[in-house]
Amino acid sequence: MNIIPRKFYLDDLFDNFTEGEVSKMKCDIYEIENTYFIEMDIPGFKKEDIKIECNNGNLVISAEKTQKEDMDKKYIRRERIYGKYSRSFYLGEVDEDNITAEFVDGILKLSIPKQIEKETRKFIEIK
Repeated sequence: MNIIPRKFYLDDLFDNFTEGEVSKMKCDIYEIENTYFIEMDIPGFKKEDIKIECNNGNLVISAEKTQKEDMDKKYIRRERIYGKYSRSFYLGEVDEDNITAEFVDGILKLSIPKQIEKETRKFIEIK
């Protein structure tokens, strides 16, 4: 018989130490033909809270939610998380001008076309 509940007093004190930033922004990355696709879970955020930056093949996705102070409330427990979270990926040569993003129901979907390789070899005609 278990009289003491599983979550007892400070039982969850170390939960945040085992759970890193990465676990709050889980994603799937896959490739179809010459395009990378990223689907990232960012629940509880608004589209305006999310920033996406791509610079020389480095993609950085960050989300920030600030805490509103409610002086008239006496909280017994607060589990919703506030703060800034970020993930970064190196994708190599991508077409930065044609990246598209969509945020629906807490899921961010990115489509990132690869840069089409240009032929750098030049053949010289012999006269």
